[in-house]
Amino acid sequence: MARNYAYRETGEAAWAWVLDQLRDDDGPWLPETVPDGDGDGVLEPAADRDSLYAGIAGLAPVLAEIAQYREWDAREQALATGIVARLTARSAGGMEPSLYDGLAGYAMALRMLAPGEETKPLRRLAELAHRDGWRSTLAFEADSDAPLNDVVMGTAGVVLTAVWAGDGFSESITTAGGEALLRAGDRTPDGLDWPIGPRTQGRAPNYSHGTAGVAAALAVAGAALGRQDFVDAAVQGARHVLAVGSLADDGFIVPHTIPPSRREVDPVTYTWCHGPAGTSHLFTALAHAGVTEVAGLDVGELRQRCLTSILTSGVPERLRPGFWDNDGRCCGTAGVGDVLLDAAQDCPDPERREILEQAALTMGDALVRRAIADASGVRWRFLEHRQDPPLLPPGTAWMQGAAGIAAYLLRLGRFTGIGSDAPVVDRPDQWWAVPAHLRSNHTRVGNPTIV
Repeated sequence: MARNYAYRETGEAAWAWVLDQLRDDDGPWLPETVPDGDGDGVLEPAADRDSLYAGIAGLAPVLAEIAQYREWDAREQALATGIVARLTARSAGGMEPSLYDGLAGYAMALRMLAPGEETKPLRRLAELAHRDGWRSTLAFEADSDAPLNDVVMGTAGVVLTAVWAGDGFSESITTAGGEALLRAGDRTPDGLDWPIGPRTQGRAPNYSHGTAGVAAALAVAGAALGRQDFVDAAVQGARHVLAVGSLADDGFIVPHTIPPSRREVDPVTYTWCHGPAGTSHLFTALAHAGVTEVAGLDVGELRQRCLTSILTSGVPERLRPGFWDNDGRCCGTAGVGDVLLDAAQDCPDPERREILEQAALTMGDALVRRAIADASGVRWRFLEHRQDPPLLPPGTAWMQGAAGIAAYLLRLGRFTGIGSDAPVVDRPDQWWAVPAHLRSNHTRVGNPTIV
């Protein structure tokens, strides 16, 4: 019970700190980071102020998590109202399609806060669809607005959102996106590989920006639409991911980048974005699509191998400079903990389930221990070991800040009180990784006997 209280108390205090940072200028917005741990100073809305990654759309899943165990207070209700009004208005002329930076993220937030309003950004996505996907506004590749392919910025994330939302526009969006991904894949000796964009030279093969995420989206889309060609392409993507990874020591890891990036201390990390935490979703997506094995390996075993690599990695300890300097959802402790808890709640084997639960609790314990608590509130400061001083300013948002961490701690507090049957606030990029009866959002596009 003391552990349960510590998770919830820390999560609620961090959420209160996030709420204290909110500003209003034509709707609510958050500074992405807060200098020196306080809210003073001149701050202006960023270009991505509405995004899931760093903006107000990312506050919707926190509100949805809170609603699982208590009613919103007046400030939270006002925030939800403001988010819905802002994102609804922005959807009509929105040009950026992506899940973490644009319209697909708006759809996720609106469906969580005001079911039915997600139709507006989804309609806009249907209008913007091209044969090769959705034009990006992110300037990821210089002088190019070509469609991107990945989960965070590209077509794969749009497809996952469309299937998750189950709106009247979802089938057309899923079809258009899946067919665009089929055309964008590069044939390799072992299967199919997807770059982030058409000009991208290197590869980030894991979940957030690479083939693992694209293949997962194709598997989910294939299951929803009964498209065997989508599922077959997903299997080919998984074959490529296996070929560039390592199955040593009963685990499965894939390099962060190919060729190796000079920016990374280690060639492998264990995160949601570029490590086995996120890449495990590829194998659950394949299982969801009815695939039982890839290259002679059981997909359930491959999921567990990804998790074993996390369990034996040393995470969440900061073993050396540059190893595990982030506690957020995208690149750190909260994201890994969420994947472990999803897997625990989906695990039929009691012994393995206990191991995964304890690992998820270990991530929560580290977050409670590393929280900065003072008169300004509760928040976290990540490290950049290559700068002096290494402490970064505290972040506010879903993927790299206190909002996302708070949501994980609040979920963990609820889980420790209810147990393995605790409902899960599912999202577009992980809903198939948890049992259907635990998902708080149930509408899906396509054949209900498949999904």
